[in-house]
Amino acid sequence: MNLFEACKRACLSKALTTVTLACLVVFSAPASAQILSLPDDTLSGQRSSNQASSSQGQQGLQQQGQVDDMPRADWRSGTYGPIATPPRDPDALPPFGYNLFTGGFRGAMGDGLNADYRIKPGDQVTVRAWGAFELDRVLPVDAQGNIFIPGSGPLNVEGQSSQQVDNSVRQAITSVYPDNVEVYTNLQGVQPVAVYVTGYVQNPGRYAGTPDDSLLYFLDQAGGIEQDLGSYRQVRVMRNDRLVATVDLYDFLLNGTIARPQFQDGDTIVVEERGPAIAVTGDVHREMRYELTSNTLSGAELLNLARLRSGVSNVLLRGHRTDGPIAHYFPVALFAGQTIRSGDEVTFTADQRSETIVVEIEGSYFGPSLYALPRNARLSELLDAIAVPQGLTAVESVSLRRESVKEQQEQALEDSLRRLETTYLGATSRTDEEAQIRLREAELIERFIERAGELEPSGRLVVAQGGKISDIRLQDGDVITIPEISDSVLISGEIVVPQAVVYRPGLSVIDYVNGAGGFTERADESQILLVRQNGAVEHARNSPLRPGDEILVMPKAPVHNLQLASTLTQILFQIAVTTRVALDL
Repeated sequence: MNLFEACKRACLSKALTTVTLACLVVFSAPASAQILSLPDDTLSGQRSSNQASSSQGQQGLQQQGQVDDMPRADWRSGTYGPIATPPRDPDALPPFGYNLFTGGFRGAMGDGLNADYRIKPGDQVTVRAWGAFELDRVLPVDAQGNIFIPGSGPLNVEGQSSQQVDNSVRQAITSVYPDNVEVYTNLQGVQPVAVYVTGYVQNPGRYAGTPDDSLLYFLDQAGGIEQDLGSYRQVRVMRNDRLVATVDLYDFLLNGTIARPQFQDGDTIVVEERGPAIAVTGDVHREMRYELTSNTLSGAELLNLARLRSGVSNVLLRGHRTDGPIAHYFPVALFAGQTIRSGDEVTFTADQRSETIVVEIEGSYFGPSLYALPRNARLSELLDAIAVPQGLTAVESVSLRRESVKEQQEQALEDSLRRLETTYLGATSRTDEEAQIRLREAELIERFIERAGELEPSGRLVVAQGGKISDIRLQDGDVITIPEISDSVLISGEIVVPQAVVYRPGLSVIDYVNGAGGFTERADESQILLVRQNGAVEHARNSPLRPGDEILVMPKAPVHNLQLASTLTQILFQIAVTTRVALDL
C-alpha cells in the first residue's frame, strides 16, 4: 500500500479525520528533490460528506485527550527508516571464526626449541666443553629437574630458558676449571606431553604434542569448536584444578595475538559453552553471529568486528528490552555510542544514494572516457560537452549500453527458454512414430537451450531514431557509444562466406548476400535482419541498406511442428536482437 492509499483509508474511518496528519512526515530534502504531498482537494467529497459526524466525534475524542494531531515521525532525526528484511535469528548465521580450523593447525607440530621454552624433567641438554676440560655428552633432565655434569655434580635447570641453562652450565664448569675452558650447550629434545581437550569441541579426547605447541594445535586435533554451542571467546587451560590461562580466540582472529601457555602432561583445555550472541547482517564483509564476553557490546566494538562495506550510511538495531521490542534506525556516525545487547540484530545498509554517477564514452570522440555527472544528468548535456572528429563521427547513430537493460534481456531470454522447455519437453505422444519425432525434437531443443543459455545480451538501448536522439536520463555505469562513420557492410549469419565488404550505393541486400557466396542450406531466406550502428534491429524487407549496417541472415527452425517452429523462430529473433548473433539450430 502506498502513501496515498494509507491516508485515504485513515480518512474513511469515523471520527479519525485528524489522524490523517500522522500519515504526513516532516522531510528535509535537497532543493532538487520533489516532495510527495497530497493535493488540498484530495478526498474532498468524502471529507464534506462526513464533516458533521467526524467533527462531532473528533470534538468528543479531543475532550477525552485521545486525539494527537501532531506528526508522529520526524525523518530528520535518523530514528526512522525502511526495514527491508525480517529479523534474523543469530543461531541461523555462522559464528565469527567458523573457518578457523580449516587452516591445518594439526599439521604444524612445534619443536619446543623457542627462546622462551622452560626446561622440564625428561628434556635433554647437549653439553660440550673443550680446553682444560673436555666434555661431549647429552645430559637428561631427571625427575628432580637436575642434570649431572661430570666433575661438577648435579645442577638444577628445571624452569630455566635455554639461555639461562647455558649460563648455569658455564658457571658450574668454570667454578671448577676457571682457566682456558670453553663451554657450549644446546637443548637437544623435549619430553612429549598428552593434553586433554574437552567441552564444546567436535571430538573430545587426549591428544599428544609438545609443551610448546599452540592451543590451536590441540583444538584442531579435537576437530575444532562446535559451531552451534562452543565458545570462541572462553577457552580455559587447566592444570591440577588450577586456571593457567583464559584464551579469547577473537584476539587471534582480529589481531593475530594469542596466549602461549607452556603445556605440561595432563593439562586440560576446556571450551566453554557459547555466550550471548548478536546477529550482524547487511552491507558488511562479515555477515555472521558474534559472541559477546558480557551481555552488552558497544557500537564502536561491533564496527571493528563486522568491517563495513563502502557506502554504508545507516544502521538498523532490532531486539528486545525489558519494556518490549525495539527497532532503532541510526546514521552510522551515531552508532558507535550505542549499546548492543544479547539477541539483538544489527543491519547495516547503504541507504543513501550517491549524488554523482559515472558514465563511460567509447567510439569516435576527443577527451577522457569516464565522466562524473550529477545524478539527474541527461544524455544531451553530456553529448554537448564532448568533442568529436569533424566528418568522421556518425553522431546520428549514438547508442547506449545499460546494465539494467542487460538484466532485463537476460531475464526475458531465460523465461522464453524455460517456456520452450516446459511446453515441448513435457508433451505426450499418441503413436510410436510421433514419439520418435518428439524425441528428435527434444534432443534438438535441449542442445538449443544449452547454447542459447551461454549467450550474453548486450544491454544495448536504442536512443537514436529518425535522425533524433532521445534525451534520456543517464544512470550510473552507462556506456555511451559514439560510432565512427563506416563505409563497409558486414554480412553474417547463415552465409556461405561471412565477410565485411565496402558499401556500394544501389546494391540490394540480396546482392551482398550473393557476393558472399549465397545462403547456406539452413538459412531462412525470408528472414534477413539489418543491425544498425545505433543498435536498432530491423527487417531487411522494410528498411533501406545503409553504410555501417550488418546483414544478419537468420536460420530456419528444422522441425515439422508448425507451432514449435514458430516458437523457435520467435526466440531466434529475440536472441538476434539482444546479442546480435544468428544462433543456428
